[in-house]
Amino acid sequence: MEKIRAAVVGVGYLGRFHAQKYALLADCSLVGVVDSQAQVASRVAAEVQAPAYGDFRELLGKVDAVSIVTPTPSHYDIACAFLESGAHVLVEKPITESTAQAERLIGVARQYGRVLQVGHLERFNPAILAAEALLARPRFIEGHRLAPFKERGTDVNVVLDLMIHDIDLVQMIVASPVASLEAIGTPVFSQEIDIANARLRFDSGCVANVTASRVSFKTERKLRVFVDDAYLSIDLQQKILTVIRKRLGPVREGQLPAHIEEQSFDQGDALLAEIQSFIAAIRGEHRVVVSGEDGLRALQTAIAISERVQGTPVAARA
Repeated sequence: MEKIRAAVVGVGYLGRFHAQKYALLADCSLVGVVDSQAQVASRVAAEVQAPAYGDFRELLGKVDAVSIVTPTPSHYDIACAFLESGAHVLVEKPITESTAQAERLIGVARQYGRVLQVGHLERFNPAILAAEALLARPRFIEGHRLAPFKERGTDVNVVLDLMIHDIDLVQMIVASPVASLEAIGTPVFSQEIDIANARLRFDSGCVANVTASRVSFKTERKLRVFVDDAYLSIDLQQKILTVIRKRLGPVREGQLPAHIEEQSFDQGDALLAEIQSFIAAIRGEHRVVVSGEDGLRALQTAIAISERVQGTPVAARA
């Protein structure tokens, strides 16, 4: 099997992990890492034994696949350049800075027949993968994504930083357009919104209530989903799926009228699974798991929530 020539543009905190994963894959050759900070590029390049570059343009036409892990305002220009040069693109979330850019990027990928995948990592969480078959016709979804305060990422609001993960999951599960939304939020330690809550109503009748905070004392990532015949609790951090169903048949005295099943999963490596899925999509082995259209849909909802909280138009920078 011919190796896929891969590169990573932006090898800061998260991009470094992308580079490490490509370096592990036997069917890939990591031909370069790019960062505007020469010391950062050199350090990661030495770690993964690949050439370092300061400008992504030096790799145009020389790679088959690229991960773009740069600040969001640069996503569109870099992704377009690689798609037009014939490369397949995995771009971190949010897909672009605006919905108009996302729509154009999707069009470019379609025009050049290239794979465009968006880095919504929770899609590859083993607890989500195990729960998917049980999530038909959801009635109500509640999501909590809480984290302690960190300086990294505070140039963007918590909706686009954290909540967008759960927005993508909820919209995947419901598979219905958003009919209306309400949202509140406030800054706490930064100039941007640090804690927010949104209530989404879908055309299907499902309601989702999602909360994101980066000013909490604990870390929590949970989804709770109510379907016709069950209640599912999905601990995305601990990788635990709990399914509670009404017990069939007579209930003995003192017995719970519910049957509880709990599954725990290995922590696994969601980023490696995401990149492997990207490579498999390039090879035509299966469809793209998180398409450009999925990324656009999550961005549209995240921006709408941000605008509702702030009362002004929002750019999805990160």
